Amino acid sequence: MADLRGKTIFITGSSRGIGREIALRCARDGANLVITGKTIEAHAKLPGTIHTVADEVAQAGGQALAIQLDVRDDQAIRAAVKQAADRFGGIDVLVNNASAISISGTLETPARRLDLMWDVNMRATFLVSQACIPYLKLADNPHILTMSPPLNLDEKWFAPHLAYTISKYGMSMCTLGLAREFSAGSSGSKGIAVNCLWPRTTIATAAIEFNFPESVLRASRKPAIMADAAHVILTRDSRACSGNFFIDEQVLSEAGVSDFDQYAVSPGTPLFSDLFLD
Repeated sequence: MADLRGKTIFITGSSRGIGREIALRCARDGANLVITGKTIEAHAKLPGTIHTVADEVAQAGGQALAIQLDVRDDQAIRAAVKQAADRFGGIDVLVNNASAISISGTLETPARRLDLMWDVNMRATFLVSQACIPYLKLADNPHILTMSPPLNLDEKWFAPHLAYTISKYGMSMCTLGLAREFSAGSSGSKGIAVNCLWPRTTIATAAIEFNFPESVLRASRKPAIMADAAHVILTRDSRACSGNFFIDEQVLSEAGVSDFDQYAVSPGTPLFSDLFLD
């Protein structure tokens, strides 16, 4: 079975939640993990820092480089990517995981919150991908995996939280364009796989805990399901796997997983479907 041993994986927003879980899953293969995020000191409400995750990565069998990074800063992005490539001799995988959320209506979304979601979601996905692509072009099996949803243009996904939807769909549109631009044989690339991954159910992260009722958290799955699905995608042939909007459960089902209760926060509780999925 293919693994990620020796591969260098750059993950945005990896101090907790899905980003942390993907880092630990890759670390078990013996990968090099670049852990990035703004949190370098323990937060009163949010567990984890880039340094605690780096320690966990080392304990799991990987090598780690922790870099404090605000993905809204384009110069800091370029510096972090260069630092990672210099440390590990290149970059094989980029995971665009960093995201900001506000489930608010148009009249309840101030400019600062709109700007935050746009900058952390679409803009950062574009700029971090842009910075990594020159290194990915040199990799043997390069992947970009972005945590964003399929493009569902039903108005019901826009009306309740217009700004958030636009920002997340901006991430997905980056995938569409990059997948075509850097597919096998184009732009001198060996073929960079560019895909999205989205959960069928809500995932028990801080975003769910602070933006939804507790009942939704109990009806969610653990971040491990996204990490396992990401691992399946990232070990596929990049030249034959690009431009897809993957759903975690479908990826794992196709890989032979049948026990999904292992991922449930509260086994037996009916699951809460995630946004943007009919």
